[in-house]
Amino acid sequence: MAKATIAIPARLGSTRLPGKVLLDLGGKPVVQHVWGKVQNMKNAGKIVLLADTEQVRDVATAFGAEVIMTSPECRSGTERLASVMANLPGEFFLNVQGDEPFIDVNLLDALVDRWAETQCELVTAVAKITDPAKLTNPNVVKVVRGSDGRAIYFSRSAVPHLRGVPVEKWLESGKTWWSHIGVYGYARATLEKHPTMPVTELETLESLEQLRFIDRGMSFQTVETDYHPVSIDTIEDLENARKFFAK
Repeated sequence: MAKATIAIPARLGSTRLPGKVLLDLGGKPVVQHVWGKVQNMKNAGKIVLLADTEQVRDVATAFGAEVIMTSPECRSGTERLASVMANLPGEFFLNVQGDEPFIDVNLLDALVDRWAETQCELVTAVAKITDPAKLTNPNVVKVVRGSDGRAIYFSRSAVPHLRGVPVEKWLESGKTWWSHIGVYGYARATLEKHPTMPVTELETLESLEQLRFIDRGMSFQTVETDYHPVSIDTIEDLENARKFFAK
């Protein structure tokens, strides 16, 4: 059975909701729920939390997490992980965001299994789009997939395009469109290349970091899931998460 090194980036300085990883959810910090979830994985090897401040480090250490300090200048979880991966074991790394308290453990294990089956350079998750409004929502990232499950392209636009049919009728065609669920797995060699990979024009245009890898022709596999993140980006989101947790 393949094992992955699990990294949980926990950034304190969130733009929309500062300190969200430390906010209370059912009597625990949000990030502690994430830590507890990954402990239940079958395919987890070493598990580390990547902190950018002493405040996050101290809270995480108190609930028993192994913490590695990273620079607050890191612009993404990928960059944060790549900056420390030389000191971590394993050939496959799973990046689980510290603000995903309801992350599906079975999905995380499936991502590791997909990498083991395909030896791909990257792997991520996709979910079927069932709401026509999501096709035109730029905050819902769409994924164009190949017949073998590869991610060919990511976009904020409604793609692939169904010619001659109004977009609100696309789902009635019986075809399938996919949204991106932002959890990533990387082969070690992929992360090793990341610091030498400059930002690409596609990444800038769409404001999607995964296009940096697509632009270079890397093998980017996908796993289908029914899991949809419960985002915590505002106080209202936090209250909804608390209600969801209470259920």
